[in-house]
Amino acid sequence: MSVRRRVMLMPQVVAVCGMPGSGKGEFAAMLASAGVPVVSMGDMIRAEVRTRGLEETPHVFGEVAALLRAAHGEDVLAVRLCDRVDDLLSSHPLVLIEGLRGTAEQAVFSSRWGDAYRTVAIIADAELRFERIQQRGRSEDGDRAAFEARNQRETGWGLDSLIEHADDTLSNMDDLEAFHARCRGWLSSVLGG
Repeated sequence: MSVRRRVMLMPQVVAVCGMPGSGKGEFAAMLASAGVPVVSMGDMIRAEVRTRGLEETPHVFGEVAALLRAAHGEDVLAVRLCDRVDDLLSSHPLVLIEGLRGTAEQAVFSSRWGDAYRTVAIIADAELRFERIQQRGRSEDGDRAAFEARNQRETGWGLDSLIEHADDTLSNMDDLEAFHARCRGWLSSVLGG
């Protein structure tokens, strides 16, 4: 068996990070359409909000995320996610974690999967990200003040450091077609094809 073939068969976990509205969800959708299973940290918060029967408003999502971290540790979402990712790795060569936001989460993932783990950061400037957030209409999105508060909260968890030190970086500053092409190119390089 060639070295290249062995690399392709080694299961990998990739976590995508980026500031709100950068394109993490679009990146995840592209990988999902290529058959890569995606687990979303944001979906975990959205599910927690629903479980608690709370109104889905922009500030509630941030409050629930902060409460979970305060009650169970900064790494609570990562710890809860690991077994699910391992289950997926048993039948898939690559699993994507969408929405890495904190250095505590990064420490859990890195410790769990070692060399089989890497990060990719999606970058876009603040104005473009705010425009995208206004267009997508998610319940956790709000006005400019909510956008700024969310940026600040996620930076406080270490998101800016994660972006700066990511293994790979993809720009999402131009049209969707160009970003999709970058995503496909990145996926091809990771899978060794």
